[in-house]
Amino acid sequence: MADQHYLIYLGLALVSLLAMLAKRRRSAMALEQGLRLPPGPWQLPIIGSLHHMVGKLPHHAMRDLARCHGPLMLLRIGEVPTLVVSSREAAREVMRTHDAVFATRPLSPTMRALTNGGRGIIMAPYGAHWRQLRRITINKLLSARRVLSFRAVREEEVAAMLRACAAAASRSRPADMREQLSTLITDITMRAAMGDRFKDREAFQHVLDRAIVLAAGFNAADLWPSSRIVGRLSGAVRRCEEILDTSFGILDRIIEEHLERMRSGGGGDVEDLLDVLLKVQQDGELPIPLDTDVIKVAITDIFAGSETTAPTLEWAMAELVQNPKVMERATAEVRRAFAAHGSVREDKLAEADLRYLPLVIRETLRLHTPLPFLIPQACQEPCRVLGYDVPQGITVMVNAWALGRDERYWPGDPDAFRPERFEAAGAADFKGTDFELLPFGSGRRMCPGLGFANANMELALASLLFHFDWEAPGAAALDMTEAFGITAHRKARLLLRPILRNPVPGAA
Repeated sequence: MADQHYLIYLGLALVSLLAMLAKRRRSAMALEQGLRLPPGPWQLPIIGSLHHMVGKLPHHAMRDLARCHGPLMLLRIGEVPTLVVSSREAAREVMRTHDAVFATRPLSPTMRALTNGGRGIIMAPYGAHWRQLRRITINKLLSARRVLSFRAVREEEVAAMLRACAAAASRSRPADMREQLSTLITDITMRAAMGDRFKDREAFQHVLDRAIVLAAGFNAADLWPSSRIVGRLSGAVRRCEEILDTSFGILDRIIEEHLERMRSGGGGDVEDLLDVLLKVQQDGELPIPLDTDVIKVAITDIFAGSETTAPTLEWAMAELVQNPKVMERATAEVRRAFAAHGSVREDKLAEADLRYLPLVIRETLRLHTPLPFLIPQACQEPCRVLGYDVPQGITVMVNAWALGRDERYWPGDPDAFRPERFEAAGAADFKGTDFELLPFGSGRRMCPGLGFANANMELALASLLFHFDWEAPGAAALDMTEAFGITAHRKARLLLRPILRNPVPGAA
């Protein structure tokens, strides 16, 4: 026993010594370079700050660390220097004041492999290629007019989901809402992007799911990118390359089918997003030619971006079931608005002037930010933020999840689900100008899919509330635990019992 205590004390002493040496080395380097670096917790050799995150989700751990070390915090994730932003003021400086400085993306080894060297919309480095893709995305792919053109697709897919829920209600069985909502968003995105379901749908979705897991950023290859040995041993980059090859093979076949249809003069009434990109490519009027690999990465990015919508809807349903008064008010509003129609129609959503349902969505996005750290950015040149020096090349992570639960901006129990908090005049919105609420980011790299995502969420949620009452089987409290991943999704599947209140058209 004495030997065990001796080893424990020796280990603690060694850890303390290493921490002291690391802190002195960091201070000496900063002093030598004349920099005033942001503060941060003590670090260890090799692993850096990783030990501070043991046993917690990363965005939770970094929120807790920021309470001790401040809203601008310097960490080392493995060997990667990382600046964590955890206040509205710091986020405003990074995403507005110095927007151009932080407008590029850091390409980790796995992200480089997954995105064909950062050639898509999401991870393209800041420059002429990205600006061209951004213009195409905003003006042609995800413009308000283009999003509106997919209204019939949304209505048809929501109707299919409602029929599945009605079948569960008729058998008095719970519906697996994760499965229903994931299928809904996948099918809407698939039809919008490629015109219809395709035979390789399941294979494509499988590789996309694998890619999202690998993109979480905590692979050994990403933590120690300078080590070839670590990269080989982890196998993450190799798996990413295999995923890219598989997805490109599937997309090659789909692109050839689209090109053949275009050559024969065929096509539907509504252009899908792949048709739009292929026509832009064939026009040949771009300053930078749009090659087919870029088109494939851009289509994959659209699918990846839509992966945040289904978890948000799942969280919204879970919160509504957990908060009966909120559920009652939202349901009453929707049923009053659409009682005369017998179903929720997207073209009537604006006319219905729903006021409370959008607040439910906004509160869900606040509490359950789809991407807790958004997409990491990188500093392109040395600058100062909140009086601290930020070195060139450092990775920047905005903890949007922490901002959404900060009591300084959300007084009165920030962890409570209360859509009413947005009824006050001047309440924050998620369009990128209020830096305490950033589910879609802000500035140049703000998510261009906001309109597409919001249209999917509003129609789906309104329809579920109009046709059904919802309850947890056995009236049990729901498990609201988050799972680890790049997106904030529920750990437990959401099983809810639907009780039919308004008939679903076409249901048996």
